[in-house]
Amino acid sequence: MTDCSRIDLDKELQADKKIVLAGNPNVGKSIFFNYLTGIYVSVSNYPGTTLDISSGTMGDAAVFDTPGVYGVGSINDEERVARDFIMSADIIINVVDASHLERDLFLTQQLIDLDKKIIVALNMMDEVEKNNISIDLIALEKELGVPVIPTTAAKNRGLDHLKNSIEKAVTGNDIFTFNSELEKEFEKIKSESKNAADALMLLEEDENIRCKYKDLNEIPDLREEIYTARRQRVDQITDNVLSYDENSSQFARKIGSYMLKPVTAIPMLLVLLYIIYQFIGVFVAQTVVEFTEGYLFAGLYEPMIREIIANSIGLENFFGEILAGEYGILTMAVTYIFGLLLPLVAGFYFLLSILEDSGYLPRIAVLMDRLLQKIGLNGRAIIPMLLGFGCVTMATITTRLLGTKRERIIAIFLLGLAIPCSAQLGVIAGLISQLEVFYILVYVFTIFAVYVLAGTFLNKVLPGESSDLLIDLPPIRLPDIKNVFNKTYQQTVAFVKEAGPIFVIGAALITVMQKTGLLALITKAAEPVTVNWLGLPAETATAFVMGIIRRDFGAAGLTAISLTSAEVTISLITLTLFVPCIAAMMIMVKERNFKEAVYIWFGSWITAFITGGIVNLLIF
Repeated sequence: MTDCSRIDLDKELQADKKIVLAGNPNVGKSIFFNYLTGIYVSVSNYPGTTLDISSGTMGDAAVFDTPGVYGVGSINDEERVARDFIMSADIIINVVDASHLERDLFLTQQLIDLDKKIIVALNMMDEVEKNNISIDLIALEKELGVPVIPTTAAKNRGLDHLKNSIEKAVTGNDIFTFNSELEKEFEKIKSESKNAADALMLLEEDENIRCKYKDLNEIPDLREEIYTARRQRVDQITDNVLSYDENSSQFARKIGSYMLKPVTAIPMLLVLLYIIYQFIGVFVAQTVVEFTEGYLFAGLYEPMIREIIANSIGLENFFGEILAGEYGILTMAVTYIFGLLLPLVAGFYFLLSILEDSGYLPRIAVLMDRLLQKIGLNGRAIIPMLLGFGCVTMATITTRLLGTKRERIIAIFLLGLAIPCSAQLGVIAGLISQLEVFYILVYVFTIFAVYVLAGTFLNKVLPGESSDLLIDLPPIRLPDIKNVFNKTYQQTVAFVKEAGPIFVIGAALITVMQKTGLLALITKAAEPVTVNWLGLPAETATAFVMGIIRRDFGAAGLTAISLTSAEVTISLITLTLFVPCIAAMMIMVKERNFKEAVYIWFGSWITAFITGGIVNLLIF
């Protein structure tokens, strides 16, 4: 996806001066944008909306609100878009979460290294006061070399001061003044590129900027060295300006340290997984779904729809079957989406939002780093893996944050092979929670074994090595419940918008295949595999056909088939390892290429049926 394209801001909005808001995700940039421009803008965190650039005017200046990023570069679309706006800016307002200074100042230092005029809005100072954290603002200004304005944007504190201080923005103290070796390389490239910002991006191995300067020879690859120097500089700054009230912050920091030590972190993680299972697999998948699917939709909604269709166009004709038949788009599809999957997806995203906001996810990455190194990844890969339990399609996109092509290939294959999305996981949890412990252990062990074996194989055959883990650890804190519910709502709505049309199309296709006899033909042709090899009833072939459209669609199809405990276990193992859904395949083609996507598709198919058959032969 390398190109030399850059965003032309003059086409976006004619202005002599361009002011760009930049910062990490969820630091309150939109509030500053609204205040400065007088325009209300709605900013969502789920994929697709953060790429929208909001623009407005403040006097004779144009103001732009960029996507929230942790760094400027070409790792993902958000960084690429933010980079182009930032590098074209006259003044950058860097919004920093004061309660996450160790994390946010990494971006601040990178912006300073770009040799841009900057003013820092040190936001969320109320959180700092609440947690009894002390920040020496004078020392921070001296360390950075740029103005620092304390604000609490949500309460309208400091916004006037910031607005009146924008013209005081200056270039700051870049890392090269503290590192003579890096400064020497930087000055050399700057003399050739005639641009400090481009010189920095060239040294940081930015693909798009290197494309622009492809005629330059022997550009050194110094991204790791620069990142390390920047991290050390930020650590030095925070050591000099931050102090804590030991009595108030000691407990949170102690808990955070326990989450990093294997002897305490592993039991804590196991307890967390058990809580997740009890919440998703028992409470939501059984109690809630029993009410939504069993009572509301199967008990009330579907009979009402069938009666309406019967009285209007009839149920026995083709259109009646399409609308309200066994796989009807107004009956089965609606029940699956809203009665079965919606509670499960909402429950999963609720827990994921709590983990994100609490600061626990990065600690899981650190904890898992050594294990993931065994399969060619580093701890950062745990982020797309965990997101894959929400949506494999979106998780595939986030593999861009991994350092090498090799790591991205391994992660994408494992996501497509052995990570069930939230909807599929919810159905799996609902089905497997009713089984004896033996069958649950067989399922978990098999999926884990395939995941490890596949990763180990790819790690051996693919050239190169995994990159080192560089990640910030935010402080542990109680999540904001309002923000948790907001994220859960947005991500659940996004799921319905994405999955709904596919389910409707899938239900219609299955009905057409059933009416034309094609489904019976496939079921018959698949009997050597489903019946003789997997030991399953012939009708489970229908669930596999549905799984090609979406894996959760196929898993949901198992709920309509009478299966023994052993058959449920084998079916779930096969469907979990089954081919990625159509949406995930499209993203895989986009992120990698058609050839690799086809290899992943057939590799998952073959692995799924071989594994299911082996389990049937060895255990059942």
